[in-house]
Amino acid sequence: MVFFNYLVMCFIFGTTFLAIKIGVEASASPFFLAGLRFFLAGLIMLGWTVWRNKTRLSSLLRKEMLISGFCLTFATFSTLYWAEQYVSSGIAAVLSATGPMMILLLQTAVMRQRTSAVSLIGCLIGFAGVFLIVLPKLTVSASAWWFIGVVAIVIGEFCYSSGALYAKQVTERFRSESPIALNAVQMLYGGLMLLLLSSFTEHIELKSLITPSGIGSLLYLTVAGSMIGHTLFYWLVAKTNPVFPSTWLYVSPLIALAIGVLLYDEPFHWVTGLGVVTILAGNALVNWSSLSPLIRKPKPQSSYSMP
Repeated sequence: MVFFNYLVMCFIFGTTFLAIKIGVEASASPFFLAGLRFFLAGLIMLGWTVWRNKTRLSSLLRKEMLISGFCLTFATFSTLYWAEQYVSSGIAAVLSATGPMMILLLQTAVMRQRTSAVSLIGCLIGFAGVFLIVLPKLTVSASAWWFIGVVAIVIGEFCYSSGALYAKQVTERFRSESPIALNAVQMLYGGLMLLLLSSFTEHIELKSLITPSGIGSLLYLTVAGSMIGHTLFYWLVAKTNPVFPSTWLYVSPLIALAIGVLLYDEPFHWVTGLGVVTILAGNALVNWSSLSPLIRKPKPQSSYSMP
């Protein structure tokens, strides 16, 4: 059951990037789609936890949840949804896997935590992979918006990494609260901020939203991506350890690339493939201290996870 749920989680996380791409191309309102997705998912999950007496509505009044929502949901997904108008879903997934490397750099440069040489080398290798992904576009007439989209995704991951470190402190401060409830509240706040951004920057046409592609994308991302995927992640953490479910970061980008190329006719260059391998290898080195016990002997340790 554990391995089956792990595969389902990896598949869901791997397919969300293409679902975003389909939804964005079906509508001219990426911020509205993102906001509606997270607002609905947060509202449903919070309602469920309140109904099960897992949390109280007073959780909504905490400024910590507002800050977490800004970093983890608003900043991360406003950039990702906007960028997928110009960047393929597979490349977006691989670039999103740079999060653990940014967390390590923040821990080293800002929080002054000691870091192993292996992890630092992994950072250098991982970011060299980002350059390899960009390289094919330097040899052809690429749109400037493609480069801006790539930069936007990387900036979004930096915000996510900052939020992940902050959220870890928040969950330790509010240990009596359900982690699922805390995640629901930050999604609710992030969704509201995205909807507010949409109201100032987008002209929403309901006709373009009410299409099979638009509705299908929204439902899949809300139910499968935001609710089932993250519930499976927390279930796997409880049943195994924090390290094993986090290895989705090495599986899901490959799934995203494959379905993007096979099902959506997205372009792929052999140099891009080399960049993918390089990023994943660097990611593995960054997390080697947590991953090595999995290879030898399972032992609970902390690791990067995506809320």
